[in-house]
Amino acid sequence: MKKIEGGICAVEGVKAAGACEDNYGVAIIQYPESSAAAVFTRNKVQAAPIIITRESVKDGRLSAIVANSGNANCFTGQEGIEHAKLMTFQVAEGLDIPQEDVAVASTGIIGRQLPLPIISNLITDALRRLEKSPEASRNAAEAIMTTDNYPKEFAVETTLNNGKTIRIGGITKGSGMIAPNMGTMLSFITTDIEATPNELEEALQKSVEKTFNMVVVDGDESTNDIVILLSRPGQGNIDEKFQEALDYLCSELARMMAHDGEGATKYMEVEVKGAMTLNDARIAARSVVKSPLVKTALFGADPNWGRIVAAVGYSGANMNEDTISVRLEEGERFVDVVNNGEIMAFDGTEELELAESIMEREEIKITVDLAIGDFKATAYGCDLSYDYVRINSEYST
Repeated sequence: MKKIEGGICAVEGVKAAGACEDNYGVAIIQYPESSAAAVFTRNKVQAAPIIITRESVKDGRLSAIVANSGNANCFTGQEGIEHAKLMTFQVAEGLDIPQEDVAVASTGIIGRQLPLPIISNLITDALRRLEKSPEASRNAAEAIMTTDNYPKEFAVETTLNNGKTIRIGGITKGSGMIAPNMGTMLSFITTDIEATPNELEEALQKSVEKTFNMVVVDGDESTNDIVILLSRPGQGNIDEKFQEALDYLCSELARMMAHDGEGATKYMEVEVKGAMTLNDARIAARSVVKSPLVKTALFGADPNWGRIVAAVGYSGANMNEDTISVRLEEGERFVDVVNNGEIMAFDGTEELELAESIMEREEIKITVDLAIGDFKATAYGCDLSYDYVRINSEYST
C-alpha cells in the first residue's frame, strides 16, 4: 500500500469540481453508474440533504454528488427539502442523469434557509469546471470548507489478494462540532474496486467505527454528517487488503480533522490498550479526547495525569485503578506518569520536566494501558483554546 496523488480524482472515471463565492461553496463529484454506500449522522435532528440522500442511496447506486458549504439547510422545514431537491435536479439535468442518482450534502449554519440563487450559480459554475485532475480534487475539497483552515484529501493504492491493483481517494471537511458518531463532517470517497452496495456498506461501517467515530474536537454532534463511498459495480473483490487501505485512508482524513480543530494549537492521539473488550477500548479513548479538562490541560501544557485517569474512570469502560498505566509521548521521548496504579514521584525531578516538555509540543500521544484484556483502540482530538470560544461565539454573526 502506498500514498498517491490526486485525492478523489486518483480513481479512474471520477471527475470533480469546486466553485466558491464569499462564504459559500459548491463541490460536484461525478462517478457514473457507481455502486454506493453511505453512513449518516445519528442526530435526531436531520438536515434536508440527509433526508434526500438516504432515499437516493437506497438502491445502492449513484452517479454524482453535489455538496455546498456556508449553509446547513437544516431545521428549514419543507422549503429546505425542496431546495435540496432543486440542487439534485440541477446537477442531474446538467449531467443528463436521473435525479435519484444524485446525492446531496450541506454544511454550515443551522436554521437558516439556503440562499438558493447563490448556490444555483455555483452549481452552474462547478458543472462547467468538471474534470479529472489533482487540481479538481483540491478545488472540490476547498469548496466544502467552512471553518477549516486547509482542504483535506488523501489517496492510496494497494494490491488485492487476487493480484489486482486498486485505488481509493477521498476528500473531507471538518473542523468544529466534531464528536463521536461523526461530527460536522462531510467525506466523499471513491474507489475503482468492483463491489456490491452491501459489500461497500460493510467495509465502510467498519472503517467509520474505528476512524471518523473516534474523532472529538468539541463533543457536539452535528445534524449533517455524511460519508459516501462509491465504487465500480461488481462483486466479490473486497478483502482484508482493501479494508486495510480503506481504514488507512479514513484514519488519515480523521487525523487531519483533529489537527484542524477549531482554534486548536495542539493535536493529541489517545491509545487505550489492555481493555477487556473493543467497546471498552473505544469508549475509554474517546472519553479522554472528549474531556474538557484534558483538553485544557493540553492547551496549558499541564501533564495532569489525574484528569486522564478520571476520564477513563467515568467512560463506562471496565477498569481497575490498581492496574492502569499512563504514558505521555512525543516522537522518541516518553515518560510514564502512572505505572500499574502508582503515581510516579515527580516533584522537582527530571521526569516532571520531561512530562511538561512533552505537553508543550504540538503533537502529543497519550497511551493508557488498562492491563485487564487484549483489546485496543485509538481516538483523535485536539486542545481547547481561547480561539475556539471566539470562533463559535461569532459563528452566526
